[in-house]
Amino acid sequence: MFDPLRTLVMRVLRVPPEPTPPLGAPGSVRVFRAGANFYRLRLAEWALTQLGAAIGVVFSVAFLFAVQDEIGRVRAERAQAAATPSAAIAPADVAEGLPSSAGQPPSRPAPTPAERALAPFRGAVAFAATLPPGVLLVVDLLEIAGVLFFFAQIPFSYAAVRLEYEQHWYIVTDRSLRIRSGLVSILESTMSFANVQQVVVQQGPLQRLLGIADVRVQSAGGGGERHRDEKQDESLHDGIFRGVANATEIRDLILERLRLFRETGLGDSEETRVASPTVAGGAAGGEAGALAAAREVLAEARTLREQLE
Repeated sequence: MFDPLRTLVMRVLRVPPEPTPPLGAPGSVRVFRAGANFYRLRLAEWALTQLGAAIGVVFSVAFLFAVQDEIGRVRAERAQAAATPSAAIAPADVAEGLPSSAGQPPSRPAPTPAERALAPFRGAVAFAATLPPGVLLVVDLLEIAGVLFFFAQIPFSYAAVRLEYEQHWYIVTDRSLRIRSGLVSILESTMSFANVQQVVVQQGPLQRLLGIADVRVQSAGGGGERHRDEKQDESLHDGIFRGVANATEIRDLILERLRLFRETGLGDSEETRVASPTVAGGAAGGEAGALAAAREVLAEARTLREQLE
């Protein structure tokens, strides 16, 4: 049931099914994914968010019901006061010399808990009681729409959590690594082993309980920045393998391939190709440039010898 929804969302958002491997030998490609407990942690966060939203919906509905009851009571009191003449005096009371009870408001029972809760909003309730019934009908419709929207978003928000978890890709070759994450906004970063300086495994108490960890790969310029600002979660100099269950294996693999990369000098060929045209003047004029340089050295040597003589 979930597969058609995944296919539809991936097609609409135009998300590639998987990232292409970075630079490296084809046989050296290793693909890692976030651990299952990382998904369960995200799912627990989603469930707590939904629970908080449900509590908010219940309280808001109860509050609106209490406001509507209070508006109805205020309108009833106003209608009763308007129907009772304030100057009417009962003839029997006048004949017997008794004080007239006309115009006296009827005795009210003790306020209910809802009325006490709405006491700070009494002015707003009194104003709402003067509004036309159509306005309150619109409020009722908005309330119903809000409740329906809450229940309608549950499967879609769950699908978003599931798809976002599935979009964590970590690829390591013998020369570089590539990390891709995100669903709506895709973040894909590639880091060459020529720039890697440090590999750190980070594990909080909850991650330790779940058996997952983060592997942070720091490149040139990232280490000092990380120590200066621990609250910063991302950096242009960092690559993070989030929520992996085999953090030690990934760290050891990166360190081993980093060692082999530096020992075998896999990056020397590119540096040589970039530096050759500058030093030798290009492949076509290499011999001519060397001959001209030798002649200049010979001429300077002769001039120096003549000056010494």
